[in-house]
Amino acid sequence: MNNLQYERSPYLLQHAHNPVHWYAWKPEAFERARAEQKPILVSIGYSTCHWCHVMERESFENEDIAQFMNEHFINIKVDREERPDVDAIYMEACQILTGGGGWPLNCFLTPEGKPFYAGTYFPPRPAFNRPSWIQLLQHLSNIWQNEPQKALDQAEKLMQHIEHNDGLFVKKSEGLADLGAAAFQQADMDAIFTRLQQDFDLLEGGFGGAPKFPATMAIHFLLSYHYFSRQPQAGEHALLSLDKMIQGGIYDQLGGGFARYATDRAWLVPHFEKMLYDNALLITVISEAYKYVQGAAGSSPEMARRAGLYRETIEETLQYIQREMTHPQGGFYSALDADSEGVEGKFYVWEQAEIDLILGTESELFSAFYGVSAGGNWEEKNILWRAASFEEFADANNIGVAALKTRLMQCREKLFAVRSERIRPGLDDKILLGWNALMCSAYISAFKALGHEAYRETAMRNMDFLLDKFAKPETNDAGLMHTWKDGHAQYDAFLEDYAFLIAALTDLYEITFEINYLRQAEKYTRLVLSYFYDSATGLFYFTGSDQTDIVLRKKDVQDNATPSGNSTMVHNLQRLGILLGRTDWREMARQMLLRVEESVKKYPRSFERWALAMMMEAHPYQEIAVLGGNAFEKAAEIQQMFLPNSVIAASKHITDELPLLAEKVAGETDALIYVCRDFTCQRPVTGVPDFRALVADNQ
Repeated sequence: MNNLQYERSPYLLQHAHNPVHWYAWKPEAFERARAEQKPILVSIGYSTCHWCHVMERESFENEDIAQFMNEHFINIKVDREERPDVDAIYMEACQILTGGGGWPLNCFLTPEGKPFYAGTYFPPRPAFNRPSWIQLLQHLSNIWQNEPQKALDQAEKLMQHIEHNDGLFVKKSEGLADLGAAAFQQADMDAIFTRLQQDFDLLEGGFGGAPKFPATMAIHFLLSYHYFSRQPQAGEHALLSLDKMIQGGIYDQLGGGFARYATDRAWLVPHFEKMLYDNALLITVISEAYKYVQGAAGSSPEMARRAGLYRETIEETLQYIQREMTHPQGGFYSALDADSEGVEGKFYVWEQAEIDLILGTESELFSAFYGVSAGGNWEEKNILWRAASFEEFADANNIGVAALKTRLMQCREKLFAVRSERIRPGLDDKILLGWNALMCSAYISAFKALGHEAYRETAMRNMDFLLDKFAKPETNDAGLMHTWKDGHAQYDAFLEDYAFLIAALTDLYEITFEINYLRQAEKYTRLVLSYFYDSATGLFYFTGSDQTDIVLRKKDVQDNATPSGNSTMVHNLQRLGILLGRTDWREMARQMLLRVEESVKKYPRSFERWALAMMMEAHPYQEIAVLGGNAFEKAAEIQQMFLPNSVIAASKHITDELPLLAEKVAGETDALIYVCRDFTCQRPVTGVPDFRALVADNQ
């Protein structure tokens, strides 16, 4: 029987009618494997994975293949977004064995869950220098039946490798003995920048060649690095990268929002799936870039152009999130598929004749601006993109910029209406705690940059949803769950869930100044320290100490498509250490950075969020306190400035509820602004221009 019919994950439900007798990652699968002494096949993917769909059609829907799988293996399907802990263990096994990875990930385990073989996609017939799926199944079944010790020995070796690799990028305790008083310096930041610079694509932006990913954390580092170093190429490359992405096919020119990555160097051809986390991280960094360029917009037409571009992109992308990715109760869905009607990108691409028919006389202008041609720019179809900015195109064609934008907007609206009638890509409507927290922080970043009240309200509503729906049922502890759908939450939350949530709660405090958000952040930080902290390494495990259904507790150290839980906890400990007066937490953050310092300098593309946290040690946070009658208004004005190393607290009255606010005088009607370092404050000022001078002096 196929047990996936009882699951809620859209990915698992896609496989619920396969003739394979799938289990979810549940105890009964392992109990049966141990009872029958059969090997386990765990097949891992996610709902928007193109090659996962292909392998399902070719192999998992095949009756003969399914019969062999059912007879010789216990078969488990895993949604990697529901169980990233499971995926991490077996993906590492695949990388050790094959030198690469990807999805679908197919891993063969002993009944105890230890891997002895792994690979990714296998075709129905031998191809691509790979055996067919049935050939692989027959080979591994034969080994298990006739040479089981061979598989068991391989499993033990793999487990030893995986355990060893867990500490590969982490400095041992004895190496820290002489670094107790070490401080991070600007020279460390220079070294990291030099490493990043080696991968710059100076023509198309971003890093390296194809495929090309957004690298939002590296861009964020470059913006902050330029703020402190005034190294011109750092800031310019960050902005060039964002410009090229926004103008490229990776950005949905009609509906807003970004695809996961581009398959080419020039950002033209996306892998069309849209992930919540990518859009959250991009909104966050574009909001920072908007503040960065807005500060120079008055003196530079190019910066003014970019400010307009970034504002429009933030607004359009959050309109997409609101329209297509938001649950009625305030949560955010996970992803949109790349495929519709079984064809990748079909929903998004156009033929010239379609556009001519819909737009009539305006088609020529639209097609020239968005790169549309009769022959197409991808598989005889057209992906909309911008070869030039609005300003450049208007100047070249003797059209006013405002008039051009109006005409193009009217064209986009007509095409969007037609596109909306097409068969839509599949929606993965499960709601993940960590990804939602990232999007909550993105809305907060957008509010800080643009001041739209609706963004603050959306962030607060989302946080209410998360704290309500993800609470562990019928328990007295503060624990949370990882995923929610159809009124049901399941799987214990992972480190990244808590880390991203703590960050979002801290962010929410800084736009509401409601102390309860900080108290919640403090509560969950204490929980993480209790259940996830490893005192031997000074880092955090990915899974809590009370989780027992995996063969190994790994540590999430490297930053990947999303920040690692550990690097995010460094930022959390730095910020909360200031806001809550916890010098021990600040020291813990510094010690974590010392553990990975060498790896960050050698491999900054894999430790981008760590690098930014290290910068906050080299250039310690400016502690900003605003007290008085119009404190919240002044705080909002301050937060529209690009201040990468700032923590802010505000109150309308004298208060001691936070150390940063304690023992300070409040302006009765006109708030006083304090700038401090390690709680030592300069003379307060009342005007924001005077504040700007203070932070410039401290930079």
